[in-house]
Amino acid sequence: MRLASLFHDHAVLQRDQLIPVWGTAGPNELVTVTLAGQIGRVIANAEGCWLLRLPPQPAGGPFELVAESPTGLDIAHDILIGEVWICSGQSNMEWKLADSKPLNEAAVSALPNVRMFNVTNPPRVVRQGGVSGHWAVGTSEALLGFSGVGCWFARKIQGELGVPVGLIGTALGGTRIQAWMSREALMQDPVVSHEVRHYEERLYFPKSESEKHYSNFAEWEACGAPQDTGNRGLAEGWAAGDFYDGAWQLMSLPNRWQDQGHAANGVLWFRHVLTIPSAWFGEDLELHLGAVDKHDDTWVNGVWAGGLSWEAGPNTWLTQRVYSIPAHLVDKEGRVCISVRVRSHVFHGGLTGPVGEMYLTPLGAPESERLSLAGAWRYAVEQNWGVVLPPGIMWGTGGEHNANSLAILYESRIAPLVPYGIRGVLWYQGESNASEADEYRRLLPSMIRDWRRAWGQGDFPFLQVQLANFKSPVSNHCRSEWAELRDAQAAALSEPKVGMAVAIDVGDALDIHPRDKRSVGLRLAQWALAEAYGREGLPSGPIYAGSTAEAGGRIRIRFRHGQGLRTRDGLPPSHVAIARQNRTFEWAQSMIEGETLVVWHPEISFPMAVRYAWADNPEGCNLINVAGLPAAPFRTDSWQS
Repeated sequence: MRLASLFHDHAVLQRDQLIPVWGTAGPNELVTVTLAGQIGRVIANAEGCWLLRLPPQPAGGPFELVAESPTGLDIAHDILIGEVWICSGQSNMEWKLADSKPLNEAAVSALPNVRMFNVTNPPRVVRQGGVSGHWAVGTSEALLGFSGVGCWFARKIQGELGVPVGLIGTALGGTRIQAWMSREALMQDPVVSHEVRHYEERLYFPKSESEKHYSNFAEWEACGAPQDTGNRGLAEGWAAGDFYDGAWQLMSLPNRWQDQGHAANGVLWFRHVLTIPSAWFGEDLELHLGAVDKHDDTWVNGVWAGGLSWEAGPNTWLTQRVYSIPAHLVDKEGRVCISVRVRSHVFHGGLTGPVGEMYLTPLGAPESERLSLAGAWRYAVEQNWGVVLPPGIMWGTGGEHNANSLAILYESRIAPLVPYGIRGVLWYQGESNASEADEYRRLLPSMIRDWRRAWGQGDFPFLQVQLANFKSPVSNHCRSEWAELRDAQAAALSEPKVGMAVAIDVGDALDIHPRDKRSVGLRLAQWALAEAYGREGLPSGPIYAGSTAEAGGRIRIRFRHGQGLRTRDGLPPSHVAIARQNRTFEWAQSMIEGETLVVWHPEISFPMAVRYAWADNPEGCNLINVAGLPAAPFRTDSWQS
């Protein structure tokens, strides 16, 4: 007799609805399950699998969940009944509270009535019968190791409702939506169905000898990606403190070199010289470089200080570099020359900060004693590998299947959770689909409907996070893949009980993983409290609801949740563009009238469309409602551009 892993000690079960419970026993055995005075019985099938549903229960606990058969007994202790939410998506949902900001006492104080279950199943092509993981009580340590978005959401929900909250984390970084959908749902899409057929042909049938395939991204990095051809810069003295770099060009850091005119991958050197205060003489120092994308070797006055390479693991591009500098490395004038050799074999490269994490300081000194390293650095290109494109879909044929294979995460990390009782889903994903907005517009609603069908609980709340602002701001209106993906996310609001937390103001131009998970988690909680739990307050910021053309070339924009429409800074609405008849956009004039936005341009008599915050990183967009929540980016047109 064995309860499934989801029903072990410290679990939270969903209140006020039938409670599914399942596990294994002897073939054809009678199984009896008791919880809080309720009893259920079922006959296991010929393989010993069983499932039953106990009557609904109000919030409460702790209880014991007891499953018994003639050949065994399993008891789960400290069971609570309350609100259960699934936390799914890619890395921004997976991102731990420990790596988020703010990380203060309010963020890490224990929540004993919040419980967390992290699904650890690796990607597998074949549907998994159960999930690996365990329930953890919300101690400070456990919270720090769980999703930052999920923790802030649970803290708000639990505080407002006063009932236990359970979070099931099943997110995985770098994954696209196609991996999280069932094969059945994917086959309903006219485009993706062809991809499914192609994938299955390549997966189950022999491949030609001329084709090279990799079972996962790490294998490609080790065998297929460009390789370092040797440290020419070191041989030529580029790390030395007295090397003359005056002929090198300047680059403002932190930055990605692709945003500074260098599209290629390869190896670049960066050098920066500063003089420390005399009070620091004789002190051991600490060098903070921020994150380096991907690998680095760092020298101080010609002596190697540290570096991270392939051996450090898969996420070196996110890791903050902190290196010790013994006092004797500083010359008698207090001169410190920092030389960093950066290697990037795919995507972006550079010293990416953020600004506040790039500094030099005496070891153990307070924040007031820091010399910033942000600003102009000298740089030179050592190796140019061209623009490196990673392989597309890598068909998994080994034990570790590629996490982006079609339907693989549904089979491994979603289907095994069904039909565990839940209130709803938190979904933070889309970065990996940023170039596929048209497909995403179809796939997201399809996935929502498919998950609801699988659970059989009706239209449970599905709350998504709209992509945050990212990449370098631009001064002109231009095509934006990220804006188009945000628009596809907003389109899913037409589905019943779908909500959206807008994150257009909490992103980071240089980091696809903004550290502010608090705002995101609280905004998801705001929607849940208002819409799922019937509490007072607006569920979100203003969301585009329609537009009307008026005399004088004016277009009036209407919103849902636009009560108290205003701007955050008291200035006129910014980042508003209006289109001429030839579909070219100009920055517009606009003003707020009641709960509407009026837009015009003195030189455009017959405007065709309006767009707001339509950019990868729409710097300064300032439209909010009375709750201080930001307006979602929108467009009134449906043009393919």
